[in-house]
Amino acid sequence: MDLILRPAAAADVEEACSWYEQQRSGPGEEFLAVLDAGLREIVAHPLRQAIVFRDARRLLLERFPCAKFYRAYPNAVVVVASMHGRRDPLRWRGRV
Repeated sequence: MDLILRPAAAADVEEACSWYEQQRSGPGEEFLAVLDAGLREIVAHPLRQAIVFRDARRLLLERFPCAKFYRAYPNAVVVVASMHGRRDPLRWRGRV
């Protein structure tokens, strides 16, 4: 199964990683490792997470207050957003 990270979602990830690194050295790398594990999880089991809006699903990351929003298709998983838990919860819906 293919994993597609939309440009807006990739920008979300870069922003989060930069923010964690500005706080102190190291968390950005840990964030990327946790993100990678989460992405592998949704590729392996794309239908495991509940639908939260239209056909979009949400995966909450471990150890970080961040969610990945994605759409599952027969041959691909498309990540549309990566949002911090304190951001406007409706912000990502325009990307679905």
